[in-house]
Amino acid sequence: MFTGIITDMGRIAELEQRGDLRARIETAYAPDSIDIGASIACDGVCLTVIARGGATPAWFDVEISAETVSKTNLDTWGAGRTVNLERALRVGDELGGHIVSGHVDGVAVVTDVRDEGDSTRVTLEAPPHLARFIAPKGSVALNGTSLTVNDVEGACFGINFIPHTKAVTTWGRVAVGDRVNLEIDTLARYVARLAEAG
Repeated sequence: MFTGIITDMGRIAELEQRGDLRARIETAYAPDSIDIGASIACDGVCLTVIARGGATPAWFDVEISAETVSKTNLDTWGAGRTVNLERALRVGDELGGHIVSGHVDGVAVVTDVRDEGDSTRVTLEAPPHLARFIAPKGSVALNGTSLTVNDVEGACFGINFIPHTKAVTTWGRVAVGDRVNLEIDTLARYVARLAEAG
């Protein structure tokens, strides 16, 4: 379980296909603080640490199944890419964003990027089967980042990124055409399910 508050920007150091895809991710996390078997959200995808090491920089390895690659934007990963990282929520941690599972629902596509003062307005298009779960002032997780939806028009929705978010996440590099991991708000999913049952 995660909160969508990014705590590091990691760097893909290596990718290797060994049946499953194996990735080595460099991080600012202290290596001795990363447990083997721990969950780390990498661009919003909950992945399990299978190895760790290094000092400057530290690194950890994860294995990624073909199913995960097919349902996310991880097929666009390459060496040198920067990714948003968040460690699993611990009892007593501050819940600053919203409850995020790290189970990506689909991929949204960036259709417009516009600066508005110091902030940046980004418009994305969600897959049609997920669009109904996205509501103005509701929450979504995009590449693992907990964000508030500004507006919705059909399958398109807008997000406003303040300078702080752009500085501490990969959103400072967003471009039209980017494919983004989308996790809808768990509450929205259950509310929709209850409405269908009623």
